Amino acid sequence: MKAIGFERHLPVDHPEVFRAFDLPVPEPGSHDLRVAVEAVSVNPVDTKVRAPRHADPDHPDNRADPAPRVLGFDALGVVDAVGDSVTRFQPGDVVFYAGDIGRPGSNAEFQLVDEAIVGHAPRGIEPADAAALPLTALTAWETLFDRLGLAPDGEDAGTPILLINGAGGVGSMAIQLARAAGLRVIATASRPESRQWCLDLGAEVVVDHFADLPAQLAEHGISEIPAIACFNDLDRHYTAMAELVAPQGRLASIVGNKSPLPFQELRNKSVGFFWEYMFTRPRFDTADKGRQGEILDTVATMVEEGRVLTTRHEVLGEISAENLRAAHRALEGGHVIGKLVLSGFSD
Repeated sequence: MKAIGFERHLPVDHPEVFRAFDLPVPEPGSHDLRVAVEAVSVNPVDTKVRAPRHADPDHPDNRADPAPRVLGFDALGVVDAVGDSVTRFQPGDVVFYAGDIGRPGSNAEFQLVDEAIVGHAPRGIEPADAAALPLTALTAWETLFDRLGLAPDGEDAGTPILLINGAGGVGSMAIQLARAAGLRVIATASRPESRQWCLDLGAEVVVDHFADLPAQLAEHGISEIPAIACFNDLDRHYTAMAELVAPQGRLASIVGNKSPLPFQELRNKSVGFFWEYMFTRPRFDTADKGRQGEILDTVATMVEEGRVLTTRHEVLGEISAENLRAAHRALEGGHVIGKLVLSGFSD
């Protein structure tokens, strides 16, 4: 089968950053689906996994393990074969999923994935549009409803939530899920086109995350917020988050910090801080791993009902080394709105 991967962790502009490989078609384990991949989306996690470990391209630290390493943590495809213990799917089913960071990814003609973390793809939309959804939908859902403790069914309707970096892939999905749950959505974005993107997705208020957040929100009569999610640059935004969060509120972040954070600032407010990592459930084989498949099925229904839109912003072309390089370069530039998608393999 065709696959796009790398043997060394290299800068995005290195001529050998990605290569095409001919690999054996994998055989499914007992709970696996083998999926014929039709479309994939590229995420910041791909760039982080691929990034150089050492400035010298030939340094041993830059050797991929396993090699070649195949990335890709979003896919839409058709079930080609199933393991003997699979119960939820059969060959021919159209599915979408993010997968498991510890296994070969979706930048290949065929991929194995545990059925527990797979959803039935939404009907009535293009494969590229569906491929843009899984990782960000799961991350946004787990952030809002598992980490911040908000109710997806409207019980917390009217509750304000602040989403930092609302125009990114996760933020774009979080706006829609929060709006569908009846929350009052406040998002951040810095450019006119990204501000409009957030408003179009359902944000009520959009402020600039490069300016003074508390001051801007005060202009809208907002002085404290019970739930805040950070989707970009935690170090930059932590002080404002700690100031704005309401007593007994919750903070969540999908991005790590580079410097120590003064968590003692949260103590007097009895505020909880939560990390969200979408790969936790599959990586640690948690007892509730199957929630990811359930969440994706729910999101698919919401898409079919028109309550959630794809966040696909651009289709860069087929799944190839050059197009993957272009996607990684764009993501590393830091100004991507929504999701970048690749669709199909060349003959």
